[in-house]
Amino acid sequence: MRVGLTGGIASGKSTVSAVLAELGAVVIDADKIARDVVAKGTPGLAAVVEAFGPELLTADGELDRPKMGALVFGDAEQRRRLEAIVHPLVFAEYAAREAAAPADAIVVHDIPLLVESGRAGEFDAVVVVDAPTELQVERMVRDRGMSEEDALARIAAQATREQRRAVATHLIENTGTLEELRRRASEVFAALRAAAG
Repeated sequence: MRVGLTGGIASGKSTVSAVLAELGAVVIDADKIARDVVAKGTPGLAAVVEAFGPELLTADGELDRPKMGALVFGDAEQRRRLEAIVHPLVFAEYAAREAAAPADAIVVHDIPLLVESGRAGEFDAVVVVDAPTELQVERMVRDRGMSEEDALARIAAQATREQRRAVATHLIENTGTLEELRRRASEVFAALRAAAG
């Protein structure tokens, strides 16, 4: 069974992803793959440097993520340029990891920009982790040291809550405690198992 997992920034999606993995799902994490394909020494990083310049590298030759983020999050054209380089590499790695999963596995594709990429229809089920915007901002300011302005800009660069909720076959509201979030993720996993037969 192929499951798409998505949620806005600071919604709790990563926690749900970890819980699903603990419960036995094969989780394929788009963010991790996106980091891997532009790691030091990769053709992906070379392509990013060619497109955006060597000033986006740290002193030790890694991608300077905060600098790259500042460049693309406020500029749709620059973001599309970056995505045109990174997305094909991510999709190729995705396909390889999915092919390696056991035939009876619940394969969870952890994709932050699932709605934005128009891929919701590719999955047997879509799990959306949702939190109110003010809670997302509070978490980014508190946990990631962002300014409120930066947090709102990141949220604005993503699909709206309504757009994500519209594609959900399973919705996980993350407004309570960590224990409540874990319990809801377990319920969703049980429903996915049942649907998979």
